[in-house]
Amino acid sequence: MKGIPIAIMIRMNKVLDEKLKTLPLSPGVYFHKSKTGEIIYIGKAAVLKNRVRQYFQNSRSHDTKTMALVSEISDTDWVETGSEVDALFLESEMVKRYKPRYNILLRDDKSQLFVRINTDSEWPHVSFTRNPADDRAEYFGPFYNGVALRKALRYLRRIFPYYTREPGKNASKLDEDLGLVPSRADGSDAYHASLKKLISYVKGNRTTILKEIENDMKQAALTHQFELAANFRNKLRALHELQRRVTFGDQEFLDISKDKALSDLTNLMKLPTQPSRIEAFDISHQGGKDVVASMVVFTNGVSDRAEYRKFKLLRQTNDDVGNMREIITRRFSSRNLKSWGRPGLIVIDGGKSQLKAATEVLKGYDLTIPCLSIAKREEEIILHQTQSNIDTEKLTSLQKQLIPGVSVIQEGEYFIVNLHVGQRNASAHSKNLGYGTSLSPYDDVVKLFQRIRDEAHRFAVSYHTVLKRATSTRSILDTIPGIGPVTRRALIKKFGSVSGIEKASQAELQNVVGRKKAKLIKNNF
Repeated sequence: MKGIPIAIMIRMNKVLDEKLKTLPLSPGVYFHKSKTGEIIYIGKAAVLKNRVRQYFQNSRSHDTKTMALVSEISDTDWVETGSEVDALFLESEMVKRYKPRYNILLRDDKSQLFVRINTDSEWPHVSFTRNPADDRAEYFGPFYNGVALRKALRYLRRIFPYYTREPGKNASKLDEDLGLVPSRADGSDAYHASLKKLISYVKGNRTTILKEIENDMKQAALTHQFELAANFRNKLRALHELQRRVTFGDQEFLDISKDKALSDLTNLMKLPTQPSRIEAFDISHQGGKDVVASMVVFTNGVSDRAEYRKFKLLRQTNDDVGNMREIITRRFSSRNLKSWGRPGLIVIDGGKSQLKAATEVLKGYDLTIPCLSIAKREEEIILHQTQSNIDTEKLTSLQKQLIPGVSVIQEGEYFIVNLHVGQRNASAHSKNLGYGTSLSPYDDVVKLFQRIRDEAHRFAVSYHTVLKRATSTRSILDTIPGIGPVTRRALIKKFGSVSGIEKASQAELQNVVGRKKAKLIKNNF
């Protein structure tokens, strides 16, 4: 198909051409499919008829990969939604469910936005983040249009009032009077119930929410709670009003990202297939205490947080090699291999010793999965000549070609590959290579490995920090007789840490736990 104009390719499919004539003028989500029925791209539209037909217009300037997408479209389906807001949420859900390959090419991690709600709090608040943390809050997303998402949540706030930051004691009542935050007089239980409806709506359950609110309105009217019934009626009207709100318009970013990291990686390492699932492992501890490991998963080059796993090591020792051997042994046990599937590439955060431990485990399981490690300081890729299950023929040829920005050195049985010669990290685990300039043709591969390595490190450190805090709290407060778990939680919630409790005056402690326990705590500290 190379070199054939888009118009000619599309005219070949008369069935699709006729189908496009039936596109509605309503908002919705569309699904482009290949000739095998595979969903290759999912998008949203304010007006389905206008948006979908843009792909097949000669006058529009398409970049190379958009042309590649259009050349593969054999069929298009769509789902109409009640509003653009609903289309926004449905698109996110469908992309997560089907993971279309052209959506992965189109998006990158920087464009993803998540909605965060700290539901464990008495008065939760709604915020946005690009980097979900392992902090027990609930995250919804990813969404790929930050402006549209923020606008949609602003509309929904008038229907389901919520806080945008942790409410303080001296918070202004203006937002409450405007109906943007919940009434404290109604209590936190009522607020949590309202938040559940908001979360359900974000998940795409619009019809269910409408029915629930309608039933609540009728029930309130039957019991003569007319003010409450009027409140539910206003919510219904506001939800229907969303149909007339313009959230993202009918323009959509068409220039597909030029990120070609996966294909370059496949060619560089001579992998048998493109690694659609990459797993990365990292160890985190402090002097052999609270030793944990992370397993992060990147599906089609994008972080797949639902597949992340964290491990607490059985052997709590300061032995990174032994710890890596244990975690790879547990990951690739027959049970976990069956449950979690088989990756196309394994990335180890460490040096030769950690890589050797991992490859020995794989060999023991009779698994031939490509495996490499990334050295912390210089971000050099390390491969074993035979046990990494990677064909090193291409690397051997690179040694002789003297490609700018690329260095391949063989040290005994290992290859040390530097794809960013001329650039250095400021320190271990830096987010970016900040010194010098690299002319490497493999910059996209470097960035992919950076994202994977940094994410594995972040996830491991966050879990280690949680355990460390818990251990720190137990080691001091648990030794005080008469101070139980409920009291400890109340103290930590009020003062933030054991250090905060220690610095608090007896009067401040007394306000939280009473005079007798406050005296007991101060005496023990």
